[in-house]
Amino acid sequence: MHRLLKAAKFVFPIVGLALVGTAAFGQASSYPERAVRIIVPFPPGGTADAMPRIVAEKLSAKWGQPVIIENRPGAGGNLGAEALARAEPDGYTLMSSPLGPVAANQFLYKKLSYDPTRFTPISLLGTTISVLAVRSNLPAAGVKELIALAKAQPGKVTFASQGNGSTSHLTAAMFQQMTGTNMLHVPYKGTAPALNDLMGGQVDIFFDNISSSLAQHRAGRIRILAVAGNQRERALPDVPTLGESGLPGFFSSSWNVVVGPENLNEGIARKVNQALDEALKLPDVQQKYAQLGAEVVGGSPADAAKYVAEERARWRKVIEEANVRAD
Repeated sequence: MHRLLKAAKFVFPIVGLALVGTAAFGQASSYPERAVRIIVPFPPGGTADAMPRIVAEKLSAKWGQPVIIENRPGAGGNLGAEALARAEPDGYTLMSSPLGPVAANQFLYKKLSYDPTRFTPISLLGTTISVLAVRSNLPAAGVKELIALAKAQPGKVTFASQGNGSTSHLTAAMFQQMTGTNMLHVPYKGTAPALNDLMGGQVDIFFDNISSSLAQHRAGRIRILAVAGNQRERALPDVPTLGESGLPGFFSSSWNVVVGPENLNEGIARKVNQALDEALKLPDVQQKYAQLGAEVVGGSPADAAKYVAEERARWRKVIEEANVRAD
């Protein structure tokens, strides 16, 4: 009898795990049975909004259910991230986010109402190289002249950003750190209003995505002085990298990752990942990403988790060394 009771202690957990596994599989196999919401924690008009919209259309067609993009801007992306953290882990609320809410804000804000390390990484949609754009009439022909101007007028040269903790904010912080300059931060709620004020001459510089700045540069409304990649961009062959301009190792890109709430069903996470991977391989999706100046990435949930962890460590160093704070 004693042996039977002892054996039962092992049987019951195994049966319990089997039941949990069956339930999880059942959830995933029937998913989605209604509309799926993808939160974008920034306003419409920028790459952070465009990337998930392109693939959302493909997911909706594949699943036969609406896939809705819901813009929830505010507090450097924290409002959208908070909404995701409160959501049920059933796969019907996801988030497509750039750097800030998932990899930087925890170092920028004294306190957050969510823990980004608990989100469930699903897929890295794509990356977009950053560019150093300036107002068209700024008296600086290149990066060296811009640095000289900023050093001659400490705190007077203004830089726009997509918001506190955004890629543009942290890239400008890294620029100041590497050049020994001190510029004035003017945060906006997204790319579109920041770029509009750069074109209007209300701000001096903006580390923007190449996708949003390229057309304005070609039209002469702004000037791109340098790209923040390891090599020159095909679309801007005459524009040097920041490394070529005297800042070796300077690199910055925007990216978008799809994540779910904590404890998202693993089967559902895999199902969303597979659907996104299929969508990202479609020629028309790749063409639309190329038009944005974005490079398609995709890959497994583990790949996305690794990328976010590396970016979190990289930008944490910049934030702490430059003493950047958002509140």
